[in-house]
Amino acid sequence: MKLRMLLPAVLATVAAVSCGRGVPSPVDSVDTHIGGVGVLLQPTRPTVQLPNQLVRWSPLRADLLDDQVADYPLTLTTHRLQSVFGFLPLPVGSEEGAWWSRRQVYDNEKTTPYSYTSLLEGCNIRFSAAARSGIAEVNFDGDKGGLLRFNIINGPDGKWTLGEDGILRGEESFAGIKAYTCVLFDSPVEKAAETPAGRNILLKTAAKTVRVRYAISYIDCDQALANLEKEIPAWDIDKVCADARSAWEGALGQIQVKGGTPEQRRLFYTSLWRCRERMIDISEYGRYYSAFDHAVHEADRPFYTDNWLWDTHVCLEPLITILDPKMEEDKLWSYIEMYKQAGVVPSFAVIWGDWPAMTGNYAAVWMADSRAKGLEFDLETGYEGVKENSLKETLLPWRNGPRCPLDDFYDEHGWYPALHPGEAETEPLVSLPWERRQAVALSTAFSYADWAAAQLARELGKTDDESVFLRRAAFYRNVYRPDKGLFWPKDKDGNWIEGVDPRYMDRAYFTENNAYTFQWDVKHDLDGLFDLMGGRAEAEKKLDALFRIPLSMPKFEFFKILPDATGMVGQFAMGNEPSFHIPYIYNYLGSPWKTQKRIHHLIDNLFSATVSGIPGDEDGGGMSSFVVFSMMGFFPVTPGIPVYAIGSPFFEEASIALPGGKHFTVKAIGQSADNKYIRSAKLNGKPLDRSWFTHEELMAGGVLELQMDSVPNKDWGKDNLPPSNINYRGL
Repeated sequence: MKLRMLLPAVLATVAAVSCGRGVPSPVDSVDTHIGGVGVLLQPTRPTVQLPNQLVRWSPLRADLLDDQVADYPLTLTTHRLQSVFGFLPLPVGSEEGAWWSRRQVYDNEKTTPYSYTSLLEGCNIRFSAAARSGIAEVNFDGDKGGLLRFNIINGPDGKWTLGEDGILRGEESFAGIKAYTCVLFDSPVEKAAETPAGRNILLKTAAKTVRVRYAISYIDCDQALANLEKEIPAWDIDKVCADARSAWEGALGQIQVKGGTPEQRRLFYTSLWRCRERMIDISEYGRYYSAFDHAVHEADRPFYTDNWLWDTHVCLEPLITILDPKMEEDKLWSYIEMYKQAGVVPSFAVIWGDWPAMTGNYAAVWMADSRAKGLEFDLETGYEGVKENSLKETLLPWRNGPRCPLDDFYDEHGWYPALHPGEAETEPLVSLPWERRQAVALSTAFSYADWAAAQLARELGKTDDESVFLRRAAFYRNVYRPDKGLFWPKDKDGNWIEGVDPRYMDRAYFTENNAYTFQWDVKHDLDGLFDLMGGRAEAEKKLDALFRIPLSMPKFEFFKILPDATGMVGQFAMGNEPSFHIPYIYNYLGSPWKTQKRIHHLIDNLFSATVSGIPGDEDGGGMSSFVVFSMMGFFPVTPGIPVYAIGSPFFEEASIALPGGKHFTVKAIGQSADNKYIRSAKLNGKPLDRSWFTHEELMAGGVLELQMDSVPNKDWGKDNLPPSNINYRGL
């Protein structure tokens, strides 16, 4: 057996016994280091946490090529943005002048979703997590004990205080809010040194082995201590580790796969694991702190933060809607509470409030998709919020606040006005110098969001609102340029911008991608888009060309213009969320066999179970959910229309455990690397001649049976096409 085939089995065995367990499970296939070296931008982090819970432990370093750890933050507060409360064990004899800046060289690091171990200079460390708390064990070399350094990572205001009760209490300010921690030790510690105002503190212990328990709170230190006593009341790190493993076994075991290669299983289950990194529940046993009104609230249900909707509305939220609809309802409740507290439905609901990143009003899409799939939430209040986002707030990316003249122009004329190359910006609210207007992307993004708002208005019986939003849902047509066959920037006088290449248009006109990606950014009305393109036959030619038109520019020059458009296949950017649905559009054109071929080509060549195996920013489940759906064999092309386009499975069988004890299983009979094409299909034993199925059919449970072949059946799925029309009224 080749070494590369043997390694996953060895890792699985190590993981299975690391908490005293001997039975392999999906969690043993998780490789937390996949993607740990970013292709161009952000790497993934090997976080240790419970599914969707507050404490996320991950070494503070550049990436997996960095052989030093700066700190072990006691938690990540928001996905890849901030960490708080640095902790690092140091050997006795560490140079006094270097205490506060010293980094630790690590080796033999092993991480799983539920545990972390590593060899450091002069000691080794082990860690596991509960929901709001964690426990670490440090073993020092020799018999002289060691040092424990605690740092404040953000801002000038944080401090550490070692009390007479032996409890170390920490407060840290960041982004306008505070985090609190209480840290307990199972061996006596004493203060060895500290910096002015207690910003950094060095503790000394004579023990060879010291265990550290702590908890995080966003309310106060007393609540942190209460969290700790509820979750980790004793010093048994093995129990904490076993409980954490059990939680992940439950979460990952919801989808059981058979067949595939060991590498494909590692890729699949690692992706599924990352889909449960966030949102995170920050409630603390009946109370939670909200940065949206800077108040502590009482609540008998979880309060979730840390959702980047531009990334996650595409397929992460639809995935959790299948796996845990109750959690999804709690997340929607949280968003609506944020609106009540702050007067705005967030774009990115991070721990410190709304971060108005990126473009669009995707809360409308999320809510419309959730309602179409039967989820319950306060629709009236949610609709009120997304309506205000669309009609009263500025549409500019990276901005909150009242509308500006550019928004008024969009309302009146139906497109966001663009500037000519070299033309000076006239609107002070536009974020310069990098973000700029993104004029075409705004026009397409808000068309989709307004279509979603129309679906909500219809359900509420608000017919006038529905008409307003359906009219706005068609605004995308105003920026389609027939002679170019692309969406194109148009100035305030209605003239097309000239002298620009669609391959290299940057944030002046688009968002993180070029005109070829945004050519397909009309998920709510693919039928209308095909009409603009001259019909389905012409649209299919354009879709074929998308994957084949060369850059005709050195890559380093291209990425200087569009650094987020990674994983390029022709003009298709696999490494960015606006591209995810595009390979599945062939189903809507009557050529699903091309989707089947393309999905395998993309995943086989651009995703791998390696440290550089993710072709772009993973974004905490944003990209991983594409992998999970696609490897199972279907995908939610248009959130808001409750259907799934069938792709091509990577496993002989994938079975989803649904609420109520039901299962939905995709069986791919004869599936292999060559047999990626669907010859025929059955749903619950009846022939299926369409390349899609409904959410209702999925949640009812059953079996989708696909007969696979090495050559395409170009007749299967060519008729009875999946719906995507601006006038969609339900199935």
